[in-house]
Amino acid sequence: MIALAVRRATSQCAAGVIVVAGASYDEFAPLLDDLPVRVIRNHQWREGMSSSIRSGMAGVSENSAGVLLMLCDQPAVTAEDLSCLTSTWRRAPRQIAAARYAGILGVPAIFPPQYWQQLRDLKGQGGAKQIILAAKAVSAVDLPAAAIDIDTPEQLDQLC
Repeated sequence: MIALAVRRATSQCAAGVIVVAGASYDEFAPLLDDLPVRVIRNHQWREGMSSSIRSGMAGVSENSAGVLLMLCDQPAVTAEDLSCLTSTWRRAPRQIAAARYAGILGVPAIFPPQYWQQLRDLKGQGGAKQIILAAKAVSAVDLPAAAIDIDTPEQLDQLC
């Protein structure tokens, strides 16, 4: 799943892709050797999603126009879905462009620079959803495929 997510991300992110891996770093990093990505080890992975976001943000170039935040456990999100998200963000690049699925806003999402410090300051188990929900204006993109979230080997077997 991680290589699939990376290939889809690289189709949209000309500035480069950063992959953050924590507890499974030694398992995942070799799978990405042949892909054009930078792999960052998250030593604070026990803290939760916020530590992964902070680790990834540490590698973002200040010259980037935006940050696409996505998860590798949403295998049904396609390159076309990410292209729709990117196109929507480009029409309003000062707003967050976020996926809307199952009645919520969430990731994948693209964050313009004015939200980067909030991403760098995240703490605890929560991810970026709190930033998306607190934003004054969000460009929502219907991505029902993002509702498929694989957290166990059994769920992956059911999907295949």
